[in-house]
Amino acid sequence: MKEITDITIIGAGPVGLFTTFYAGMREASVHLIDSMPSVGGQLAALYPEKNIYDIAGFPKIKAQDLVKQLHLQALTFSPKITLGEAVLDVKQQEDGVFVIVTSKDVYYTRAIIITAGAGAFEPRPLEVENVQTHRKNIHYFIKNVAEFQNKRVLVCGGGDSAVDWSLTLEPVAEEVTLVHRRHQFRAHESSITELKNSTVHVVTPFEIKKLIGNGERLEQVLIQKVREEEKAFINVDQIIVSYGFITDLGPLKEWGLEIERNSLRVNQQMETTIAGIYAAGDICTYKGKPKLIATGFGEATIAVNQAKLMLDPKARVNVHSTHLFEKVSN
Repeated sequence: MKEITDITIIGAGPVGLFTTFYAGMREASVHLIDSMPSVGGQLAALYPEKNIYDIAGFPKIKAQDLVKQLHLQALTFSPKITLGEAVLDVKQQEDGVFVIVTSKDVYYTRAIIITAGAGAFEPRPLEVENVQTHRKNIHYFIKNVAEFQNKRVLVCGGGDSAVDWSLTLEPVAEEVTLVHRRHQFRAHESSITELKNSTVHVVTPFEIKKLIGNGERLEQVLIQKVREEEKAFINVDQIIVSYGFITDLGPLKEWGLEIERNSLRVNQQMETTIAGIYAAGDICTYKGKPKLIATGFGEATIAVNQAKLMLDPKARVNVHSTHLFEKVSN
């Protein structure tokens, strides 16, 4: 006898965890699957001490604290959680049930919600001469800000992560320098304003050209003005590279879903081009979408409600969470 789950959620990042909780509120049986050995996705694996600013009710909250609370919330209705298994293939039977093949097992479900973030990812590397010599001083992820205590830190990049890390490390490091190849930053306006009012030394439009040190010890960085000859030296101990990530949807590309710019195209109901498969969070795209965790939480409720309606055409779509929780709790 095969067990058939109502809703299977692929991806245990912040959006996947909240989707798991909300599906439980709608009295659906839930199975959460992730290839990582623990929940939390990129937040837990790469940025545990990074402050998150787009969570309602929290001016800021550390990624690891957010993941902890989301995990506790997700466990409310005792979902089935499978970690350390990569989803390799999805097929739909004639009766409409989906067959999910992972790296270790096979599962059955009536609906799927994909919350796999950006899929597989790897950081865009710093490409300069002798980068391997100083690889111990070059960081793409930060798990412990204490490592940068009283260090001279150079952050390179122009997005939210580069600005956020610069501000996070300002009270920890001896000094922080932010180098970006353009005058304009892609971070939120309030973060840029905070950056301007901070002690972070902002250098634009420059890029790193050479690493200088004694053996493996990094001592200086040579930077050069973009499309000009002007050069300068910066004394540094550690470099944080925030150039973004190269992402890959992996097996998702073979499932027959419509893909646009490495994301899954969905409609207003968060439905993909395959009936019964929905998506929420950074993995999906539609016109005007802001890629924020807060956006993913809202998308999760839409996806769950639509999946619930597909499973039970008599189910209500617009239900207040208070009423849902009271009903399930009782």
